[in-house]
Amino acid sequence: MIRISSFAKAIVAGLAAGATAAVTAVQDQVVTSGETVTIVLAVLGALGITYAVPNRQPDRVTPGQGL
Repeated sequence: MIRISSFAKAIVAGLAAGATAAVTAVQDQVVTSGETVTIVLAVLGALGITYAVPNRQPDRVTPGQGL
């Protein structure tokens, strides 16, 4: 199983949130100051929340024993 750090997950979440907000903001081909604030808040919110939530530990199942 690949282990992904909380920091790496937070970076990806921040990029995804920022990209989503930016695509929405440029629909009219003009980015206003309010839209810029929305993009920044989306990135910071995604970074903070994703970093704060701990990774789920996998359930321990003995091979061959089923659930």
